[in-house]
Amino acid sequence: MPNEQLRRMDAFTFPSYSIDLATGEALFDYALTGPGGEQRFTEAITLPLPAEPPSDATVATLGRVLELLHMVAGVSYYKAAAPRRLVLPAPLGGAAAALVTAVYTKGLAEYAYRNQLPHVLELAPEIPAGSVPPARAYDNSDLRPLSAVGGGKDSIVSLEALRRAGLDPVPFSVNPNHVIVAVNEASGLAALAARRRIDPVLFDLNAAGARNGHIPVTAINSLIAVATAVLNGLGPVVMSNERSASDPNLVWNGHEINHQWSKGVEAEGLLRAALAEHAGLTEPYFSLLRSLSELHIARLFAEIDRYDDVVTSCNAAFKLRDASERWCRDCPKCRFVFLAMAPFMPRERVVRIFGGDLLADESQLPGYRELLGVDGHKPFECVGEVEESVVALGLLAEQEQWRAAPVVRALVDAVPATAWSAAATSDVFTPGGPHFVPSAYAKALLPG
Repeated sequence: MPNEQLRRMDAFTFPSYSIDLATGEALFDYALTGPGGEQRFTEAITLPLPAEPPSDATVATLGRVLELLHMVAGVSYYKAAAPRRLVLPAPLGGAAAALVTAVYTKGLAEYAYRNQLPHVLELAPEIPAGSVPPARAYDNSDLRPLSAVGGGKDSIVSLEALRRAGLDPVPFSVNPNHVIVAVNEASGLAALAARRRIDPVLFDLNAAGARNGHIPVTAINSLIAVATAVLNGLGPVVMSNERSASDPNLVWNGHEINHQWSKGVEAEGLLRAALAEHAGLTEPYFSLLRSLSELHIARLFAEIDRYDDVVTSCNAAFKLRDASERWCRDCPKCRFVFLAMAPFMPRERVVRIFGGDLLADESQLPGYRELLGVDGHKPFECVGEVEESVVALGLLAEQEQWRAAPVVRALVDAVPATAWSAAATSDVFTPGGPHFVPSAYAKALLPG
């Protein structure tokens, strides 16, 4: 479909969804419609199957989770045209409607900002009138947790904390790459995986110039994880999103623009409420690390060495031709994680993990100046708050192994006095802020 025709689309709809319980494959249909005609999409998500066929009660609960997933996963296709009408397929309760609205507005805020589409921030879904059948209560709170694994330090800290607390976690991922597979193997735990296949038509449209940009993929993957947990008779989905994920990058047209919105505490609360209301789940989903800073998590990771040869938090590394390279060493995520880990490890260890010394490389200075708030706003990446970067730099400046590093010396001189003052009273190592961690899981982060 020509790009001009695509941009005349005025509505996005959700024609149908289905699941084949024999294969675990769920199909989700979407449509962009308008004077230019219709563009259809079908996404396929394949869930891992349990050893025994699911009960009728499980299938009913799974169906309600998939209804939410159908609507949330549509953001990938909506953004190709960003029409002003979002027409939902069925009546919804208040909590489910709030989740879907936020996913398409706050979750697409960075996309709206980069594409200069302010109307996206004000989208109001059209919800059919009618009553919503009450969901059957489904209490899985005492079952084994499904622990999401992305291959980075955060999910490793959660996985090991759950195991140490005797909670017997099951690692989980969507479309696991070689890094995630290696992390799962290092854990020694049997993992589950789901597969998500985006309709290839979308890639063709993007190549032809359709609107494109960042989506709240964590919201999609979270619902895939919850569906997997329900189908396989498992308990809560445990995420590893930290408190700084709730910190916006900037404010535009009166709206906060947060690259990590779907990892933030607001999104977590909306998803929990929607799953409780729409699917009847007692304890569906929470982030174990919500009350911790990125720097605190890096300190916890430093106490674990079994993953040093497989860990990566670099998104760009997955696109490198050499599969043995786990870090690109030239992106905001690499810079921040190196900075966060360095104060808590021998220099030789962190350099071995990354395959290079970022703080000895002066070409990294412009990127580090952004992370430290000296130039521009916080990068559109999953990185910690400016204050955390300043605290980490201060710790490095006090250590003999790091204080003479060229990047450390240059940055110490660049950070303004006000930032140093704020860092001096920082509480980055004190857990705090809102969270949804159940009492049964809170013990997992305690020492010992």
